[in-house]
Amino acid sequence: MKKTVLVVDDNEKIVEVLAAYLQAAGYDVVTAHDGEGALAAVREKRPDIALLDIMLPGVDGIELTRRFQREHDLPVILVTAKTDEIDRLIGLEVGADDYVSKPFSPREVVARVKAVLRRVERASTAGAGEVVAVGDLVVDLSRREVTVGGVPVALTRTEFEILATMVSHPGRVYSRLQLLEAVSGDAFEGYERTIDAHVKNIRKKIGDDPKEPRYIRTVFGVGYKVETPR
Repeated sequence: MKKTVLVVDDNEKIVEVLAAYLQAAGYDVVTAHDGEGALAAVREKRPDIALLDIMLPGVDGIELTRRFQREHDLPVILVTAKTDEIDRLIGLEVGADDYVSKPFSPREVVARVKAVLRRVERASTAGAGEVVAVGDLVVDLSRREVTVGGVPVALTRTEFEILATMVSHPGRVYSRLQLLEAVSGDAFEGYERTIDAHVKNIRKKIGDDPKEPRYIRTVFGVGYKVETPR
């Protein structure tokens, strides 16, 4: 079945160009030009992924991401101006699966859509896996559940994929590009710094102090690793 992409931007030309490229790549496309239109489109068309500009009239892209994650478990790629670092980080914190900076190549956007959809499909069809414990951090790879001291921890899709990749090979050091490739299927240089934002969020949620880490250790100049279980 064809996947449906919701494209939301108040710039009609951008919507038109992205829709044309996505359709040429084999996707169905639903469009909207503001937050309310995006909400209506999700309710009525049930898209498989949303491509959202952050700066939208009415309900902005950050709030839409929160609502789509909470109410529909809908994958989201945020589109942001290159200088909007704070908006990008907030977007990742609220659950965006990826981001694209303006100005962008439409072909790159299509590639990012494909990568996120592959990741979601891979997660939904994952078979039985093992349970890995690092101290009181427990990651159930098949159920996609994380607990710390028996208390459930809610991670976004991307956060779980990053943590699961590292705990599957404890002690192994992963570069940012390797983690990016592991969770998205592609390693796009220039996007590897999003891994830092995701790791920061994971640490916050699992109560890991980066200065005295119990679970995730920074390997300076290289990347990250999960401590070997004891």
